[in-house]
Amino acid sequence: MTTNMQLAPSTGAPQPAPSTDAVPQPKQRGRGRAAVDVLVRTITPVVLALLAGALVLLMLGKDPLQFYGDIVYYGLAGNGWQNSMIAMAPLLLIALGLIIAFRGKLWNLGYNGQYLLGAAIVAGFGPDILVSFPLAIGIPLLAIMAIVVGAAWTIIPALLKAKYGTNEIITTLMMSFIGVSVTNILVKGPFQDASVAVPQTRELPFDGMLPYIPGTKVHIGFIIAILMVLAFHFILKRTSFGLRLDVFGASTKSAKHVGIDARKMTIVIFVLSGAMIALAAAIDIMGLWGYLRTNWNPAYGDKILPFVFLARLNPLASIPLVAFYAVLATGGTIAAQASNLSVDFLLVIVALILMFMTIIEYIGMKRDLGQSYLPQGLRQSLRLGSVGRKKQ
Repeated sequence: MTTNMQLAPSTGAPQPAPSTDAVPQPKQRGRGRAAVDVLVRTITPVVLALLAGALVLLMLGKDPLQFYGDIVYYGLAGNGWQNSMIAMAPLLLIALGLIIAFRGKLWNLGYNGQYLLGAAIVAGFGPDILVSFPLAIGIPLLAIMAIVVGAAWTIIPALLKAKYGTNEIITTLMMSFIGVSVTNILVKGPFQDASVAVPQTRELPFDGMLPYIPGTKVHIGFIIAILMVLAFHFILKRTSFGLRLDVFGASTKSAKHVGIDARKMTIVIFVLSGAMIALAAAIDIMGLWGYLRTNWNPAYGDKILPFVFLARLNPLASIPLVAFYAVLATGGTIAAQASNLSVDFLLVIVALILMFMTIIEYIGMKRDLGQSYLPQGLRQSLRLGSVGRKKQ
């Protein structure tokens, strides 16, 4: 999808973009060189994080090769690959929700609240709906209910951002804390299973869970997640909505100039982002867990965030990176237990990836080393802002 064309406000016909001769442009590179740059800058933070993690393991008296070998073995061998694919389903959808928001240069950090509220709706109403309706109706109905709740939970931050320009980082985090608390209230209150001591919802009927992909123990939520990622990759790359989203993300002033309703776009972006995150919760509950327990929060968004930027906000590129993390999480949990390590060590690796990614991004922007982690529209916006500051 090209982003060097603008839409005329009245006719919508493509018009040449204004000249940017005054703006320093990056050196032109061949496609092969650019692809290598992208690959190197994507892999380097992961490799450096693993090396730094190996040093930490050595200081703890553990064998890094053994530990990393166990991660690969338990994450891929035997049933490990199926467990990793199951883990990928919600992670892909949460990554997609974040990509949609970030491409519009909006920060939806309320993913924990959106996920848990969607999970609570499915786990709370699921036992009754799945025994009252055929699966072909009950499962989509629960998914739609979760989507509506997750999308609705973004409305307040969206409206505040659209109308008053309120910082969405603060408002989405605030709504996330409220959403987590509301979820616990629901689980301890109207959705609680009175037959067990620990506050939790009733379990979904076993025959009401998502069916398996034939020949595997992987539920069809994995296929749904892949299809959603492919669909949005097409939408963002090949449709007018994707073009408008990138223009909006590059500059709200430019978006208004070409006839894009910035307020409406802000709300649409937040709603789509929250909907994908809540859909991840619906698939996770109906495909894997079957119930929801109080104070449970997998915090998938926190863990997948670095890989969203490593994918350069590209839905298709997020698939292999999410797969990497799924293997790391699935195999790493067992490997940590086998090595008598806390599973929190996996979070250390994720944090190291984020740290090295930030360092490489900083160096890259200073020295123009290949493609940034940001999409082209956002890179151009930052470049324009930098030139403007220098002139001042």
